[in-house]
Amino acid sequence: MAVMSTALDSILVIRYQTGVSASGSPLLRQKSLAGVKANAADQDVYDVAAALFSLLQYPLIEVRRDNRFDLVSQ
Repeated sequence: MAVMSTALDSILVIRYQTGVSASGSPLLRQKSLAGVKANAADQDVYDVAAALFSLLQYPLIEVRRDNRFDLVSQ
């Protein structure tokens, strides 16, 4: 029994630093943006995240892309 997968969309997950705690460890936050097209190039997705965070005062720590697929048994 074969399984077919169909790309649905992606979620852009961005981690950024909002400050430093009293003990000196970084305070990290995460923001997720849904609705990224599945066929968008990885470089384009990263460039959008970098451009968005260049407008803010917080440094960008990590950019992740979570792809979602629909799996159907054939």
